[in-house]
Amino acid sequence: AELRTFFGSEVTFGAAADEVIFPTSIKQIVVVGADPYLNDVLIKYCEQAIADRSTKPSSFGLNVENLITLHLPHGEARIGEIARKLGVSRRTLARRLSAEGLTFSVVLRRLKSELAERHLADQTLSISEIAWLLGYQDVSAFTHAFKRWTGRTPTAIRQALR
Repeated sequence: AELRTFFGSEVTFGAAADEVIFPTSIKQIVVVGADPYLNDVLIKYCEQAIADRSTKPSSFGLNVENLITLHLPHGEARIGEIARKLGVSRRTLARRLSAEGLTFSVVLRRLKSELAERHLADQTLSISEIAWLLGYQDVSAFTHAFKRWTGRTPTAIRQALR
């Protein structure tokens, strides 16, 4: 009841997605505790992330990546789930990715690898938190996958970054 009052609408627990949808008019609201320095840092971080991308995915590939990113921590970044969210069949998703020279497994692996390296640079995140963010149920599975991608363990990479 408190959440319904706070948000002004019904709150659904156990839904398929974690989301809050705000009206577009929210852009006009002034942020009282705005931190211009933090804003500049985050904008530079986002611009660097975009510049570091080795390939520029098409809008479909980008949609797939965005959905995978949302579903990784929940362990639901599977082709069937992503296809359902996009409103296409698994076969159509695979065909459209193939038209861009991609496969679902390549997109998933590349995204996990890029996110892992970014997260490892953030010293405030533990290795277990990074494993969870990438959809792994335990640290050892993440460590084995990361070592397969890079030839090094997450701990070794983190120590090198220090």
